[in-house]
Amino acid sequence: MFTLCLVLLMSPIRWAAYYSDVPPAGGFRDFQMLILDSVYHPPLDELSRGRTLLGYISVGEIEQTRSPFKPAKAKGVLAGENENWKGSFFVDVRSTWWVDQVKIAVRHALDQGFDGVFLDTIDDAEYLEDKDAAVFRGMKDAMVRLILEIRREFPAIPIAVNRGYAIVPKIGPSVDFILGESVFSDYDFASKSYRRVPQKDYAEQVNVLKAARQRNPKLNVLTLDYWDPKDAAGISRIYREQRTNGFSPYVSTVELDRILREPIP
Repeated sequence: MFTLCLVLLMSPIRWAAYYSDVPPAGGFRDFQMLILDSVYHPPLDELSRGRTLLGYISVGEIEQTRSPFKPAKAKGVLAGENENWKGSFFVDVRSTWWVDQVKIAVRHALDQGFDGVFLDTIDDAEYLEDKDAAVFRGMKDAMVRLILEIRREFPAIPIAVNRGYAIVPKIGPSVDFILGESVFSDYDFASKSYRRVPQKDYAEQVNVLKAARQRNPKLNVLTLDYWDPKDAAGISRIYREQRTNGFSPYVSTVELDRILREPIP
């Protein structure tokens, strides 16, 4: 599997994110890498043959259905509810207790058979510090320390991060994949519809992702865009656009609980 990981780092790949413990209809054929929930996922034994498996771990917030939620609440490390995802709460990543919980989650994912991890919600640190600098001062630096600590403790595993653009210059050399979520298209929770990302925001993200790869030529840039599953032409356009950028794209629904395959030309 280590050899396969090296290949993935040096060339565009076909990958998917899937957050359900029920295997999808049609399976995972043709995908070289899968990002799966590190707790609720299909059996890994057969999936690991010939592909890389990354376990999803949320490092910037926690759902109230997850086992560490009650102790996190008791420790006073919760920082309010995410309005877009009810039942998910921001976490103060400056807490050494929380850093230990994340490392425990990484170890648990590896023990289950995952090759590495996908660290999500890392840009929550930037969001909170920008929202209230007095209360959340140092959150971005703390997120950097957390990710570098994971790399130090697990030096050989593939690590992917979601966005976190404000800290990419500091963590880019220490991770293997950076995922740009909602680069070209996104889901509008207010109108409950899929939409294009404004051109200015799209261009800024593309520039950040390309700059990250320039600093670390071994970095593989993934993109995850959301679109109407009934619009095959629209999905194909997103794949073409992102491959033109030199990225490895995947397009799905916002729930990420189904496999949406690239339309056949």
